[in-house]
Formats: sequence, C-alpha cells, structure tokens
Amino acid sequence: MTKKPRLSPPPSIVLSNEHLVSLFDLLTPELVFLILDRLETTKPFAAVSRAFHSLESLHRRHLRPLPPLHLFPSLLSRYPNLWSLDLSLCPRVPDSSLSLIASSPSAASLARLDLSRSRFFTDKGLMQMAVNCRNLRELDLSNGVELRDSAMAAVAEARGLEKLWLGRCKMVTDIGIGCVAVGCRKLRLLSLRWCLGVGDLGVGLIAVKCQELRSLDLSYLPITNQCLPAILKLQHLEYLVLEGCFAIDDDSLAVLKHGSKSLKTLDMSSCQNVSHVGLSSITTGAGCLQQLVLSYGSPVTHALANSLQGLSKLQAVKLDGCLVTCDGLKAIGNWCESLRELSLSKCAGVTDEGLSCVVTKHKELQKLDITCCRKITDLAVAHITASCTSLVSLRMESCTLIPREAFILIGKRCHQLQELDLTDNEVDNEGLKSISRCTKLTSLKLGICLNISDEGLTHVGNHCSKLVELDLYRSIRITDLGILAVAAGCPGLEIVNMSYCKDITDGSLFAVSKCSKLNTLECRGCPLVTCLGVAAVAVGCKQLNKLDIKKCHNINDYGMIPLAHFSQHLRQINLSYCSVTDVGLLSLASISCLQSMTILHLKGLTPSGLAAALLACGGLTKVKLHASFKSALPQQFLEHLEARGYVFQWRYKEYQQDEMDSKSWKMQLDDMEL
Repeated sequence: MTKKPRLSPPPSIVLSNEHLVSLFDLLTPELVFLILDRLETTKPFAAVSRAFHSLESLHRRHLRPLPPLHLFPSLLSRYPNLWSLDLSLCPRVPDSSLSLIASSPSAASLARLDLSRSRFFTDKGLMQMAVNCRNLRELDLSNGVELRDSAMAAVAEARGLEKLWLGRCKMVTDIGIGCVAVGCRKLRLLSLRWCLGVGDLGVGLIAVKCQELRSLDLSYLPITNQCLPAILKLQHLEYLVLEGCFAIDDDSLAVLKHGSKSLKTLDMSSCQNVSHVGLSSITTGAGCLQQLVLSYGSPVTHALANSLQGLSKLQAVKLDGCLVTCDGLKAIGNWCESLRELSLSKCAGVTDEGLSCVVTKHKELQKLDITCCRKITDLAVAHITASCTSLVSLRMESCTLIPREAFILIGKRCHQLQELDLTDNEVDNEGLKSISRCTKLTSLKLGICLNISDEGLTHVGNHCSKLVELDLYRSIRITDLGILAVAAGCPGLEIVNMSYCKDITDGSLFAVSKCSKLNTLECRGCPLVTCLGVAAVAVGCKQLNKLDIKKCHNINDYGMIPLAHFSQHLRQINLSYCSVTDVGLLSLASISCLQSMTILHLKGLTPSGLAAALLACGGLTKVKLHASFKSALPQQFLEHLEARGYVFQWRYKEYQQDEMDSKSWKMQLDDMEL
C-alpha cells in the first residue's frame, strides 16, 4: 500500500518595512489620505519612512502645539495644508508667532484659529493674520481682556469671517464692534458674552450689517429694547442668548409680536423683569421656537405656563432656579406637544403632584433634571420611570426624600439611560444592581452615597462597559475591590473621582492605570495612596490632563518624577497638603502643558524653591498659593511673573490637621441647606 505524500504547509509570508512601503507606493496620495482619516493617531505611520512622513505632513489638517513655541516655525513648515490651528494650550502668543502663521505655507488654507486662552498679541499681529490668511472663517478671541477697539479694527480686515467669539473682551466698545460689523458682513455666529463695553449702538450695527447671522450671544451686555427690533429682523437668526440682560423687560419683548420666524433657541436666563405678559409675545411672533431657557427668572405660575402654550414646536424648557408652583407645572403638563427636555434644577416648589402631572403627559421626555428638588418622593419616581421609558439623561442630585427602594425602578424601566446623577441620595447596593441593567450608561455620579459598597459597584463594572465617567466623591464604603471591578469592566473610563474614599489604596490607582483614555483623576483625601500609585497612573494614562491629590500625605517628590516624565498632557494639578518639596515641584517644570497649579500648605516648600519652579514652568497661567508667600517673594519678582501672564490667587486658609468624616460632613451640609 503506497503512502500518500505529505503536504507541507505553505511558507509564511513576512513583509518587511521595505516591502510594506513598496506596496503603499502603488496607492495614490488620495487613497493614503483616506486611510489616514481612519487612524486615531498618525504618528506611528509618519515614523515608518521618509515617504510616509511626507504623506502625513501633507495630510494633517489640525494642529494643537504645546508651549513653548520655539519649535513653532518648524511645525508650520512641516504642515503646509493646515485647516485648523488651536493655540489654546499656549498662554503666551506674541505678535511674532502670529506673523509666522501669516507668512507660512498654511496661510492660504487656514480656516480656523483658536486664541481663546492666549495673551500678549496685539492688533498688529491680528492685522497680519487677517490680511494674509484670506481663507480664515473662524476666530476665537475669548478671554481677550486686554484687547481693545484697535484689535477689532484688525479683525474687520478678515472679510470672509463667519464665526467670531469675543467672550470677556471687556475693553472692546461699540466703536470696535462697529468696525467688525462693517468689515465682516458674512458673520453667521457672534459671541459678545461679557463684553461690558458694548451697548445698543454696537449690537444695532451688527444687526443691520451682518444679515447672515444665525447665532448671537449677548449675555450680560448693558443693552435695552432699542436694539431688539433690528436683531429680530434678522431673517436667518436661529439662536439668541439674552442671559443676564437685566434691562430687558416685558416692553422689550413686545417687538417679538412682529415676528422672528426663524428663531429656534431663546435664552433669557436671569431676566427677572420678564413676566408672562412679555412671554406671551413669544407665542405670537416666534412660532418656530424649539428651546426656551428661563432659568433664574420670574416665578413659573399658571399664567406664565399658559402664555407659552401656543409654541407648538417647543421641545426643551429650562427653568433652573425658578420658583415653580404646582399649578404652573400642571399647565406645562397640559401643553399639547410633547417635550423632549425639561430642566427643573434647584426649583423651589416642585412637588410629587406637579412633577407627576408633567411626566405622565410628556412621555417622550429624553432629558430630565430635578437636581435639589427636595420635596419629591418615591411617588414621583414611580411616575417618571413608568411614563418616560425613553430617558437618556436623568439628573436627581440631593433628592433626599426618595427612599432606597425607589431606585430599583430606574433600572427596571429606563434601559436607554446614558447619564445618571444620583449624588447625595439613599441608593444602595440593590439599587445599583438594578441600575446596572442600563448597559448604555456613559456617566454615573454616586457622590455622597453612603449606602453603596463594593458589592453594588461590582454590578456596575460587570454590565456597564460603556462607562466613561464615574463619580464616587465621599462614598466612604468603597474600597479597592469596587474600583478594580469597574476599571476591569469599563476600559474606556476617562473621568474618575474617588476623593475622600479613605480606604482606597494604590491598588485602585493600579487598576485605573489600565484605562488608557483616563484624562481626569481626583483622589484627594485618600491617605493610603502613595507615589507608587501615582507612578502607575503616569505610565499607563498618557492622556491625563487633570490630577487632584490634595491631602494625600504619602505622596512626595518621588511621585512627581514619573509625572514629569510621562504626563506631558497634564494641564491642572492640586498638590495641597502633600509631602512635595522644592525638588518635586521643580521637576514638574518639564510639563509644557501645565497651566494651573494649587500648592497650599506644602511643608517642604521654601520661597527660593518656589521662585525657581515658577520661573522654570513656561506655560503656567494660574497659581493658587498661601498668602504667606506673598511677602516672602520680592515684589519685583511677582510683577515680572504677572507680566509673563501669571495670575496669582492668594489664600489665607489655615492648615487643617484632620478632615471631617463623610457622615459628619453630610450632616453639616444638610444643616447649611436648611
């Protein structure tokens, strides 16, 4: 009997980098760009070869450089096709940097520039940008507290500008805004929030000249009814914010009767001189309104609610901070069209009867905020969960009369939930077990929930794999076991707060260090955490940008060294009451992104060490210090740092030896609220 020949397996194919590159050579640049569009990061691609490096340089459209800007010229030279340039991480951007942008190859393609957190540029730099970057469509100059009308005259040269943010540009007046109105007639979005020097004249000019406006934010401007007629004649206006415009009253809104057919969102928060009389004008003239914000305004009475009944397309109403009557809520419940969003945060007067009436009529609600509605009980929760099964967001912080059994209903009925805030409530482990059925949860806040433990948190970790944010502030029964379960089951965690969970150790930090997308970690008041845990987070979480380790007394200089080496995206850190000395603080100077630092009561910190660290930290803009250092540092030195852009916040708070336990702290909080 002859044996069959044995078939040998085919040889494995191994492609070297050289062969891989040659295969890519067969693709057109357009096809390679499509591939790059689908990559989370293009750095490994660019490192393969010179050809790949060149293709990645041509492909990149967005750039967010780190300070200091000494590499800025080479970056601009490498990326000639930039569409968006974000300098929000660079607190010091002089005119010379703007000049480099204006003369770079990207000047022809640049369409968006973000200078919202930058200073030290003037009208000269802006003028060069406006003249040479002819494709510029979006410009963010928010927080430009030193910018004046001359800067606005420069901005006006950007004739193609469509979106302009000027929030908190407090030195700008009607003259500067008039220049923008004349020069930038293609504006579709304009934010003048907190531009206190701008009044009726400037806003009126904007309304007359910029006929393409879709979005206009006039929050806290000293405007009156004089400019409103021109604003409401804008044929394309969809989004109007009048928050904190205290001179707006019922007579001002009378012009709405003559129509604003395009308006979809109107925000009149803190306009306390507007009653149901003025709001009735909205019903007459703004029939397309979809979102109405009346937070911190007049009481929500039956008359006020009835005045809005004719808004057939209304989908979202925000009444935060208003006094709400039961009759007012019932009138909202009787509106014929179904709301999608209702916000009653911190509304005094919300009761089971009124809230139940609303939710039983508006069964299509997707977002409900009843934060600090302290009169509601399990009766309201039963109606909410039975009627609004499509909820994606439920915020109910400090609803302290709701018993623990009621929280089981949330998990049984509201399976579409993505955001749930149960801060300062009586929820227990059985409630969390039920809530873990909400497998679409991305944000879960359980701060000051004294009845939950690792058992309940384990259910969350086992079933809510999409969780991105977890808040366990002062939930004192949580230990490493609970954190380990959540970190293992929810690898996409980005925000974790376990402050004052005093049984937390380095084991919890080792666990969350496996969550590579983590960007915010708060573990203040965890005395068992050490430098080993901090080092693990620094190594594993490269995207970390906020770290709060206040009152973690076992963390010293050895914890700062791995942060300095691995956490190059860190922007904000709180080291108060830690055991860090001059050496540790100075090591953080290598983090170019670092902008905010709180360093109260560091026993090992000396004036000379502090001075050296402040000089070395090139990107710092905000420093919170004990007032004793103000006299210990030379006045000329402080003035020099302030000229560089530093803002010092001096605190006189005495050293706190022992932290109040969470139960006593909660009782004190409840007494203050009463």
